[in-house]
Amino acid sequence: MKLNPYLNFAGNAEQAFRFYQSVFGGELFLQRMSEAPGTEHLSEEERGYAMHVSLPIGDGQFLMASDCIESMGQHLKPGNNNYISIQTDSREQADQLFKGLSEGGQVEMPLEDMFWGDYFGSFTDKFGVCWMINFTNPK
Repeated sequence: MKLNPYLNFAGNAEQAFRFYQSVFGGELFLQRMSEAPGTEHLSEEERGYAMHVSLPIGDGQFLMASDCIESMGQHLKPGNNNYISIQTDSREQADQLFKGLSEGGQVEMPLEDMFWGDYFGSFTDKFGVCWMINFTNPK
């Protein structure tokens, strides 16, 4: 079983994923609303929105998203009810991902050694997505 986080955006999914690509690397897959049948009635702006975007983030897992289409009754309600939690392979990788993804965002808990023994930090990125970065220190 694989867990693939799926995010919704309000017209800036492509911008967010170009940023995520700059941190994770990998090849971005992007389908626009204009590629779907029955979207002729959408505004030019909405036809340019992301219908589906995905980015490989390791070992067969993908970060995925789409834009909400207001004219179709879809309304984005950003909040802190979802986090993407990344378990890194090294402390250095944790530092690199935390630094890259939190750029321009709001740090909730800086990366540091925690009482439970892990190296952990959390933040909200500049697109309103909440992240947790965790490395399990060797015992």
